[in-house]
Amino acid sequence: MNQNLSKLLGQLRDIWGQLGPSQRLNVAAATLVLVAGLGAMALWSSRVDYGLLYGGLSDAEAAKVIASLDDAKVPYKTGNGGSILVPSDKVYAMRMQLAGKGIPSGDGVGFEIFDKANFGISDFVQRANYTRAIEGELARTISQIDEIASARVMIVMPENRLLLDKDTFPTASVFVHVRGTAQLDPQSINSIRFLVANSVEGLKPNHVSVVDNMGNVLSENTDDDSLTGLTSTQLSARRNLEQYLAKKAQDMLDKVVGPGQAIVRVSADINYDSLTRSDDKYDPDGQVVKEQTKDDQTTESSTTANTTPVGISANTEVSTNSGPGGNAPLNNTQDHKTTSTINYENGETKSTLVQTPGGIKRLTASVSIAAVEQGTGDARKIVPRTSDQLDKLRSIVASAVGIDNTRGDTITLEELPFNNEFATQVTDELDKQQKQDFWWDLARNATYPTLAIGVFLVLLRLIKRTPVQDIPLGIPVGRLLATHNGNGNGHGNGNGNGNGQHSRIGDAFETPGVVTVDVLNRLIKENPANMTQAIRDWMNKGRTTEQN
Repeated sequence: MNQNLSKLLGQLRDIWGQLGPSQRLNVAAATLVLVAGLGAMALWSSRVDYGLLYGGLSDAEAAKVIASLDDAKVPYKTGNGGSILVPSDKVYAMRMQLAGKGIPSGDGVGFEIFDKANFGISDFVQRANYTRAIEGELARTISQIDEIASARVMIVMPENRLLLDKDTFPTASVFVHVRGTAQLDPQSINSIRFLVANSVEGLKPNHVSVVDNMGNVLSENTDDDSLTGLTSTQLSARRNLEQYLAKKAQDMLDKVVGPGQAIVRVSADINYDSLTRSDDKYDPDGQVVKEQTKDDQTTESSTTANTTPVGISANTEVSTNSGPGGNAPLNNTQDHKTTSTINYENGETKSTLVQTPGGIKRLTASVSIAAVEQGTGDARKIVPRTSDQLDKLRSIVASAVGIDNTRGDTITLEELPFNNEFATQVTDELDKQQKQDFWWDLARNATYPTLAIGVFLVLLRLIKRTPVQDIPLGIPVGRLLATHNGNGNGHGNGNGNGNGQHSRIGDAFETPGVVTVDVLNRLIKENPANMTQAIRDWMNKGRTTEQN
């Protein structure tokens, strides 16, 4: 191995010694370019591709993440906005490792405040820590919304007392830092309020205030008994109904005429009156027995008959006994009485109707259909649809929305040419930008390989253009083979005066001329001493020619 390496280095030194100044310069330049290209390729192929680990961190959280990365000996880079980048192949692994350590934990503290046992603390401190934990957990949860960079939650709990005060209730305030210039939509705001209200005992959504970083109050008073609350609820219900009906018709038209070729708007008149009505109806023909009573009585009585004559004798005391036995005659009487009472009640029908708010009083739908265009440029013209086609479109929209003619609903459908110039311009710009990005990425990725290939081709071309070094000795070849000075008899004993006209290599004769590198190597092996003298003469000849 070492001998082969030494032999190779010796051959390279011999070749380098045989090259001229210009050839040496070309070889050195080509070698430098090749080494630079190979170094650039190695640098490009070995560079580390970094990915985003976390972004938008506070200084305290970023310091915790960096300390953990230093402990794990993971390279990282820091960027603007509290962003930290690590090698792409370690992004997810580091996220899981940091999550296991509770990093980043976000602003504030959560329920990890109870991880450490604290003995001997007062009930007041315990309740304060519980409130802090809820605030921290809510802030972390709210920060997960895409439009929100960070959040803080403040909860005010009434003091625990033996006697409760109905006018004292929990309240909460939420401060959100919105990303950029984005604005939270009402749905996100309501979601935040309900999230906070359902996490605190006794807290109502209308007692949660939401404020953004630009000082805007995002929450409104939506008490059920307030005018603002009722108005907001009614408008929200009407808007949701109109959007729902318009979307139903829009989806059908997109399938029929194509996406973006129809516009549907629905206006709904909603009845917000609450009505309770009770009706009592009597049916005289539908009598029914309500109560029936029957009383059956029998009476028996006995009386004595009076036989005393009328007159003076009536006032005279006479014996009350008459007759053979001395007794007056008796009269027996017996009475039988039956009483029946029947109460009748007429048939009665009772009905109660409760009408809740939200009924539709009237619907109005407006539909615009894009006109059909044929041709391009100046030859483009509008081809109107037939009446039958427009009637079919109007029918499907009326069925989708729920148009009721008896209720006074109306629908308007018109065919109009749409102005697509702006949309076409935006589409062309997006396509152009996408093509530019594609070619730029392709050129950027192909730069280093192309540079390496170019360097290789330049080096190959320089090597091919380098001529075989010819060494004009300026003396007959026979002199190179002569072992000593001779008289020029043609047997290798020339007199050295340069008049020899042929040479012999082995048993063959060659015409004197130039000696190539291969022949020179053979001559060096056969007679090193004479070759040294020949090279000296050749160099001296070159100097003499330059002086002349």
